[in-house]
Amino acid sequence: MADKIAKFTFRTDEEILKKLRYVAEYDARSANRELEVLVKRHIAEFEKEHGIIKVL
Repeated sequence: MADKIAKFTFRTDEEILKKLRYVAEYDARSANRELEVLVKRHIAEFEKEHGIIKVL
């Protein structure tokens, strides 16, 4: 686990949140973990197309 965990507020439509929780439960994850997996996948796809993102 990372030394520092950043917190981020995510605002979305209630229906989207319910569907996210459904998918997360199906995958045996929390909604938070499901979002983390999706974001990491999206970043990987972006970097594949545009190159590695350098974080300062």
